[in-house]
Amino acid sequence: MQKPLFSQIIVIIIISGIVLLGSFQGSPVVFTCKDGQVSFLSDAPLEMIKASSKNLSGAINISDRSFSFLVPTKTFEGFNSSLQRTHFNEDYMESDIYPNTTFKGKIIEEVDLSQPGTYQIRAKGKMNIHGLENDRIIKCNLVVGDKKITVKATFTVFIEDHAISIPSIVNQKIAEEIKLDVSLILLPSQ
Repeated sequence: MQKPLFSQIIVIIIISGIVLLGSFQGSPVVFTCKDGQVSFLSDAPLEMIKASSKNLSGAINISDRSFSFLVPTKTFEGFNSSLQRTHFNEDYMESDIYPNTTFKGKIIEEVDLSQPGTYQIRAKGKMNIHGLENDRIIKCNLVVGDKKITVKATFTVFIEDHAISIPSIVNQKIAEEIKLDVSLILLPSQ
């Protein structure tokens, strides 16, 4: 009599597991990225500085349209010289003190990101650069395809908004307004 009861319990557990597993195999809710690209351009009167990072990571929750992104500051490469990169990390961005740049918030538009299509959206949130957080609204292009979301955005950042001080001796070599380009592909979280 013990064996049939034990067998019934095992069957119930297996069926419950299959039903539960099936309910989780619907559309994914969170899409993530670990290798997005962000590049910046400082176009000052005496010098143009370009650098980029392929270490932008983050996630979008498509059910509530929330997002969170991070790029380690020391991952930027492509400066005019290694000395310029050193000055960027040590003198201006103070990367040892403020190692990451982040942007967290929510998509303003009531779009259904589970449906394929191209969406012009505004991402509203807190951008933290150089340890100083500011409210930002950034226009983005999202393309929702089969099991991926592609994001592209171009926007500017004013260095004074993030307390980045530039010595007067080099103020003609570093722009007050920095142009950023972001490009990433998010895949279903596993």
